[in-house]
Amino acid sequence: MRILVVGAGAIGGFFGGRLLAAGRGVTFLVRERRAAQLAKTGLVIRSKLGDVHVPSPPLVSAETLKGPYDVVLLACKAFDLDGALAAFAPAVGPDTAILPLLNGLAHLDALADRFSKRNVLGGQAGLPLTLDAEGRILHLAEMLAISFGELDGTKSPRVAALAAEFAAAGIEAGQSSEILQEMWDKWAFIATAGGITCLMRGTVGDIVAGGGAPLAMALYDEIGLIAAANGHPLQSDKAERGKAMLTAAGSPFNSSMARDVENGFRTEAEHVVGDLLRRAKGGQYPVLMTALTHLRTYEARRKREGKADR
Repeated sequence: MRILVVGAGAIGGFFGGRLLAAGRGVTFLVRERRAAQLAKTGLVIRSKLGDVHVPSPPLVSAETLKGPYDVVLLACKAFDLDGALAAFAPAVGPDTAILPLLNGLAHLDALADRFSKRNVLGGQAGLPLTLDAEGRILHLAEMLAISFGELDGTKSPRVAALAAEFAAAGIEAGQSSEILQEMWDKWAFIATAGGITCLMRGTVGDIVAGGGAPLAMALYDEIGLIAAANGHPLQSDKAERGKAMLTAAGSPFNSSMARDVENGFRTEAEHVVGDLLRRAKGGQYPVLMTALTHLRTYEARRKREGKADR
């Protein structure tokens, strides 16, 4: 199976690197800056589940890419999606499966519009990752979850074949018949986590100590109303587990969006928080609106100060 991984950052580099280390047919589509970094250090993963070092990972650029590929694993930031669509277009043929691991759901429509709905799988991954200053991928805990499936919920040979590729790399990938529901459940959690930790500028433990747990729960509940209005009421067990994580006293948990804010980087605010409000069907969502306004204010300041996008 020929697999093109679009983006060799934290998510793409982690899954692509493990697949490559297991002898799977992976190529990375990267931009010039990341290509130079990988040429110098190789692809490095540090994880309690096992380290990986690939000295010379196969790389292509948008100018040298030729297709089609069997699978495109899309792991760019949501705000880079438009550029990525044009860059990996030569890799997509009529039978290519595109597995996006982006936050939110807006990318599904963008992919279907640019290619076809038949090309697109639903997918979601949950694992704490970051890149260090040298570009190494750091897996911050043993948590590792990934699932994907056909958007209409049917079982398919291509999903089974892709799951087998992950299994060969020691990754148990769930073949989901309810992938849209899983994506909504994940979206609700990351939007709550990102919104509240950015708004309060602290870890979950800090927020709880400051009396902010009820505000976090109000935000989760507002997002739950939007999910239900869109035909995907949050699964109670996942919602309760998410709420427990976001109200745990002393927890050091912080969102990746909050880390982006702390580092002065661009955030996925519009894709993770803003798109929820765009999907709201009436009603008032004061905490969600406050979180989005806070993030938009941060982005406006970044733009005014001329901060580079990363």
